[in-house]
Amino acid sequence: MDFETRILTGGKWIDAREGTTFLSISPADEKDLAQIASGNNEDIDAAVLAASDALGGSWSKASGWERARLLYRLAELVERDTEILAHLEAVEIGRPISEPRNVDIPSAVACLRTYAAFAERVNGKHIPGPDHFGRQLTTLVVREPIGVVAAILPWNAPTMIATWKLGPILATGCTCVLKPAEDASLAVLHLGKLILEAGYPDGVVNIVPGKGNTIGQRLVTHPLVDKVSFTGSPQVGSQIAIWCAPLFRPTTLELGGKSAQIVMSDADIESAVPGIALGIFSNQGQICAAGSRILVHGSIRERVAELLSQEARSRKLGDPLDPNTTMGSLVSKKQFDSVMRYIEVGKAEGARVLAGGEKVDRVGFFVQPTVFDNVANGATIAREEIFGPVAAIIPFDTPEEALQMANSSEYGLSANVWTGSVKHAHQIAHGLKVGTVWVNGGGTPDPRTGWGGRGKSGIGRELGEAGILSHTTEKTLYFFY
Repeated sequence: MDFETRILTGGKWIDAREGTTFLSISPADEKDLAQIASGNNEDIDAAVLAASDALGGSWSKASGWERARLLYRLAELVERDTEILAHLEAVEIGRPISEPRNVDIPSAVACLRTYAAFAERVNGKHIPGPDHFGRQLTTLVVREPIGVVAAILPWNAPTMIATWKLGPILATGCTCVLKPAEDASLAVLHLGKLILEAGYPDGVVNIVPGKGNTIGQRLVTHPLVDKVSFTGSPQVGSQIAIWCAPLFRPTTLELGGKSAQIVMSDADIESAVPGIALGIFSNQGQICAAGSRILVHGSIRERVAELLSQEARSRKLGDPLDPNTTMGSLVSKKQFDSVMRYIEVGKAEGARVLAGGEKVDRVGFFVQPTVFDNVANGATIAREEIFGPVAAIIPFDTPEEALQMANSSEYGLSANVWTGSVKHAHQIAHGLKVGTVWVNGGGTPDPRTGWGGRGKSGIGRELGEAGILSHTTEKTLYFFY
C-alpha cells in the first residue's frame, strides 16, 4: 500500500522545508512503515497562512448548502475507503482491524453526515424591536465562523477524532491546520487526500505532521489562529491552556479519563460482564473513556471477578490484520513501558492479579489484558490513567458509597452503570459528575450529542450543537429605520 507521507499546505503536498522526517513503525512487529515529513515552525507558518487566505477567499462565500454538499461527499469517500483507513490504523497503532472497520470509520462517516445536516442550519435569529423614539428597531443576531482552527489529534483513534474536529470546522465555514500525532499520522494524511478529492478549496484543510515538542507551541500561539482544539493528555492540555491564556484564545480540551463502571447488585451479571470487558479492553485499553475502575457491589464481586477474568483470558492477542485477533499491541515502546510500570505498582501496593499482569513473549509491544482484585479506591491504579488493558475491581456496599467513590476521581469524562433497577439507573446516572453516562451498555458517542468532561478530563464540548457553537462567534446587529 502506498502511504502519503508529506505535508498538505494550500491544497498541495510538499516535503518538510528542512527535508526532515520521522520514522513510523508498526508496533505489532516493530517493522518500519514509512518516513513521514516532520514539519518545523516555517511549515506551520505556511499552513496557517494558507488557512487564513482560504478563510478570506471563496470559502467565506460558500453557502450552507455548499458546505453540506462537500461534507456529504467527504463522508462518501471515507466510507468508500473504509478498508484503507482501517488498514492504516491497524498497522500504525497495532489495534485489531475489526475495530476501526466496524466502529471508528462508520462513526467518522456518521459524524461527517451529522455536520452536513448542521451546515444548512448555522444561522442566527431575528428579534423584532419596539418603537425607539419614533424609529423602528430591528435586531439581528448572526453566527459567524470563528476563523482559523488549530486542531491537534491523538494517536488512539485518529480517523474518528479527526472527523470530530473537521465536522464542525467545515460545517461552520472555518478553516484549519491539523496536527496528527507522531504515532498515528498515516490515516490522517490519507484523509487529506480524500478532502482534496471531495473538492474543498485549497487551504481550507492543511495537515502538518511532525514532533509536538517542535511545532506544537508555534501552532497554538500563532497570531493568525483563532481557536485551538486539542485531544490528548492532561499534561499537554494544561500547557496549551497556559500558552493560550495570555492570548485570550478560545480552547476546547478533551483530555484523559479514569472512568468508573458501577455494577449494582441487581445487574444481569452474565450480560453485563462482556460489556464491561469491552469497556476496558477495546483498543487495548487505549481509550480516554476506558472503564478501568470496576466498582462492584460486594455481594456479587467474586462472580464478576471470575467472569471478567475469563473475558481477559479469552482475548486472542496477535497480528492486528488477522481477522481472528481480538487484541493487538500497545502503540509504542514508551506506552508499553508505562503500562508495565503501572502493573508492577499495582502488585506492589497489594492488589491481587486474577488474570494477565505480564508482557507477552513475542515481537511487538503486547501486554496481557490484566484484571486486579482487592483494589483500594485510593490505590495508584485506581486513581491514575493507565491507558492500557488494566482493570481494577473495587468493592462497595451501598449506592451512596458507589457514587462517592466514582466521584472521588480527578477525572470526569464518562461512566457506565449496570443495573436492573430503573431507580438505581436514575439515582446513579444523575449523581455522577461526568459528561456522559451509559446505562447497561456502552459505545462511541453519538455525533448529534456533545462529548467532553469535567476536571482533568478537559473543558468545553465536542460534537453535537456544542461543536457548532464553539466554532462560531455571535454578533448582534441593530438596525434603526
